[in-house]
Amino acid sequence: MELDALDRALLRELQNDARQTNRDLAAKTGVSPSTSLERVRLLRERGVITGYHAALDLDAAGRPVQALIQVRIRPPARPVIEGFREWAARLPEVIGLFVTSGSHDFLIHVAVPDVDSVYAFVIDRLTERREVADVQTTMAYEHVQSRSIEPAVPDRRRPSRGAR
Repeated sequence: MELDALDRALLRELQNDARQTNRDLAAKTGVSPSTSLERVRLLRERGVITGYHAALDLDAAGRPVQALIQVRIRPPARPVIEGFREWAARLPEVIGLFVTSGSHDFLIHVAVPDVDSVYAFVIDRLTERREVADVQTTMAYEHVQSRSIEPAVPDRRRPSRGAR
């Protein structure tokens, strides 16, 4: 899906402040309000914009301690992997979950009140599951997250998928 310069500008501005008025968005991107409204509607319909969220400060929300937990599942069968993924994604401590390749099947990002809560999460939640074969925990000292993602500009030297 190709995004032009206006699409990228609209996305950049919305990521900076999704609560701004359409009039302000149009002014910041140099287009009319009707053009801004229509382009944002098309970006939603095309699935580029998937939602709008409130960003929380984890310290203020009572979850200042973060950890990354690698989990290996056995047997490595699709129903087992999918079942674990669905279960883990619903846990209130989980703020991110990746299905990965390599020596582990999952990387789980948790945010909890204290170090004891990390331990309890691993021992009381993860290792109680019989499909969990191995768990490795890494404490996060700091988490820097990009708040704005610039869409990729297509490489004109390579043919698109449909042109092959």
